[in-house]
Amino acid sequence: MNLDDLNAKFSSSTEDQRKAVFSTLFIAGNKLQTLFDKRIPEVSLKQFMLLSIVRQSEELLTLTQCGNLLGCSRQNIKKLADALMKKGFITIRQSPHDTRAMCICPTEKVNVFYENDFSKYQEELKYLFEVYTDKEVETLFLLLSRLYAGIENLERKADGKDRLKSQ
Repeated sequence: MNLDDLNAKFSSSTEDQRKAVFSTLFIAGNKLQTLFDKRIPEVSLKQFMLLSIVRQSEELLTLTQCGNLLGCSRQNIKKLADALMKKGFITIRQSPHDTRAMCICPTEKVNVFYENDFSKYQEELKYLFEVYTDKEVETLFLLLSRLYAGIENLERKADGKDRLKSQ
């Protein structure tokens, strides 16, 4: 069985298409992570995403804030941050706004990485989207943005069920 066979199998109904979209998101994420991890040996894709968020933020982000943005736990962010700190990409320090919170601070090595090392991989990223027209990229962007609303809806439902179980 190949991807074309799977697409044909799951194209018959909206319910099957929902299953296929969910599966595709999972598989695409795994494939992208594998490709990225092979191509950029200094940082993993997850570490890269954390660096990207920290670098783009106009304010210092706490471990919890980074976890919320990346969709993972504070503990996972702490593991990623510890690895990046050992590599010299970040420091971790107490938040100036909350003495209980720790913030991730990029070092100059992050800028050097993005300006020098990552620029060649950024060029390759164009290959991922060269099969789309500009309009299709715009549509994909809008649909993926809407996916966040669906995820939030699922989280609310899961939180409601979890609360019912604990009562």
